[in-house]
Amino acid sequence: MPDIDRDGGWLLTLDDTPQSYVDLADPTHLEFEYTQRIGHLADALAPAGRPLDALHLGGGALTVPRYLAATRPGSRQHVVEVDGPLLALIEEHLPWRVPGADITTEVADARAALAAVPAGSLDLVVADVFHGSRTPAHLTSTEFLTLAAAALRPGGCYAANLADGPPLAFARAQAATLRAVFPETCLIAEAPVLRGRRYGNILLVGSARPLPVADLSRRLAADIFPARLTEGPDLAALVGRTPPVTDASATDSPPPPDGAFSIG
Repeated sequence: MPDIDRDGGWLLTLDDTPQSYVDLADPTHLEFEYTQRIGHLADALAPAGRPLDALHLGGGALTVPRYLAATRPGSRQHVVEVDGPLLALIEEHLPWRVPGADITTEVADARAALAAVPAGSLDLVVADVFHGSRTPAHLTSTEFLTLAAAALRPGGCYAANLADGPPLAFARAQAATLRAVFPETCLIAEAPVLRGRRYGNILLVGSARPLPVADLSRRLAADIFPARLTEGPDLAALVGRTPPVTDASATDSPPPPDGAFSIG
């Protein structure tokens, strides 16, 4: 659907769930708050304009790949989307093949594609995979995150967009899983979500090397809807005694309580 309030803006909705927003005239415009946070992370990872090699698990309307292509020309990006007809629809109506954008796509399962990535070849892996409004179980385990960690270069970063609500059982388990694989971790969410007052997006970030938490925190705090970055002892306290998730114990993320939620 076109955005009648913004020339070039388009909203993608799947099964009554707002899934992606893109601005064809200005790919640096990130409408949804969670994509803004991923943009902040990408901006803080390396000096401005430096190209990144990125893998995007979950395509949607390719919002974040378009942003990276515009802000970091020369970035090599690969997008994996399991829904082939969706990818064809986006290519027809919201084309991303523009001069200077090195973006390739693949119709495949996210985990299978990640397993085929050469070790140490990526600066950034973004997992933004939803089946309807839920993250599939096989993308939530230590085994899956171990594949992501192996694909990253030293200093590379993994980021996952998830969603949860009170009592944050899924978010705690995913944070525990992230901490079991990556030495450096943080969780980003709006305060009401973090306090377990409402359902919402949660961004989990992991790396083998220290994350740019100070720079990232400043960027997050300046947003219209500011988010809080939780790390170190505070993140450990949030996790508590929650064990990491394995393939044997993994489940899909919980659905939104009212069935209506913007996921991408």
